[in-house]
Amino acid sequence: MIQSRTQIAVRYAETDMMGVVYHGSYLPWFEIGRTTLLKEHGLSYRQLEADGFRLPVLEVTAKYLRPALYDDLLTVITTMRERPLLRIRLDYEIRREQELLATGSTTHAFIDREGRPVRPPPHFARTMSTLFGS
Repeated sequence: MIQSRTQIAVRYAETDMMGVVYHGSYLPWFEIGRTTLLKEHGLSYRQLEADGFRLPVLEVTAKYLRPALYDDLLTVITTMRERPLLRIRLDYEIRREQELLATGSTTHAFIDREGRPVRPPPHFARTMSTLFGS
């Protein structure tokens, strides 16, 4: 299992007229968590794309437990529980201090520039093998 923590300050543009975070604002936070987790382990999204790989979202889930509010300082906890092979699944928690506000997950697949499913690049696979001890 690997995990990352990223802090997000809720911007006014991410809220409705009541100062409550709009439900769609959570998906970009998941993306920030995902790219941060990969970058912290030496796997840059920019480099993956430069090498001809894409990671489109196949599935996304979100469960909203408590509202996030304008100007809250939130922590996005991103967890990869299993070594990815052809697909990557990531789990997310959005917290305000210790309070759990939302959970979610995304599943991604590797594709090439033409949109065909492919295996991850060798450097990605080696890094994951090292991180997951397999």
